[in-house]
Amino acid sequence: MNLKEALSTGEQRLNEAQIMDARIDAWLLLEWVTGITRAKYFMDPGRELSESEIHVYEEALAKRCRRIPLQHITGEQEFMGLSFKVNENVLIPRQDTECLVELALEKYEPGMHVLDMCTGSGCIIISMEKLHQNQPDQDAGFSGCDISEAALEIAKENAKILHSKVCFIQSDLFEKVEKRYDMILSNPPYIRTSVIDELEEEVRCHDPRIALDGKEDGLYFYRRIIEEARNHLVNGGWLMFEIGHDQREDVMSMMTEYGYEEIHARKDLAGLDRVVFGRYYILDDSLR
Repeated sequence: MNLKEALSTGEQRLNEAQIMDARIDAWLLLEWVTGITRAKYFMDPGRELSESEIHVYEEALAKRCRRIPLQHITGEQEFMGLSFKVNENVLIPRQDTECLVELALEKYEPGMHVLDMCTGSGCIIISMEKLHQNQPDQDAGFSGCDISEAALEIAKENAKILHSKVCFIQSDLFEKVEKRYDMILSNPPYIRTSVIDELEEEVRCHDPRIALDGKEDGLYFYRRIIEEARNHLVNGGWLMFEIGHDQREDVMSMMTEYGYEEIHARKDLAGLDRVVFGRYYILDDSLR
């Protein structure tokens, strides 16, 4: 079997399994197995695959046909131009979440201390640490927090692979968080419990439910973080969330209710509301 035949076979099998974007996934799996680039493929589509490459490619296709996410097969996902290790213990990084990181990088000032609540794979906070100002910042501090020990193991491994100096904390939200931060970021679970079983199989069966379930109204974790973050922000500190496309008004109203100011929303590339952010000013002069 040569490269062209393998790609054609892969696309056909994935189409028969009704996999969305079958051609793209067939190519990505072929690229992962063989290490081929598109340029090299078009230069020599007749290159024969080795027996081991054929075996691994066929196994990968079989897994994808069973709706196992492509990223769980390859074990990685690109985010903000960086490659992150992923598995069944963490939410697969989505391009939509890059909107949150891009906003945080805009607001970042040298020396800031940043906390990523519900960090999962660590993609948000590691990207912040690697990309802020594109230069070393000795006074800065970057931390990620998650309740899941298994998720934090992946986050720590990503930090090690990417030579990132992020500190990780295992905690049920702010339970074990002691410091105050200039910026708190979060992509919390925000899917309503009743909706999870309606999601595509790749998500509902393979993403960790703990990273999806936002309880009855999808707003449980926003409510808790908005309330508790006030005790962990410096004067004028930023709180920034990724949100579901229909949660803008609810999250902004909660932030207003709890005394946040300068509250705004930002859309993603598809024109959907994706980020809500604001600042908290401390009224107690002793804490300023």
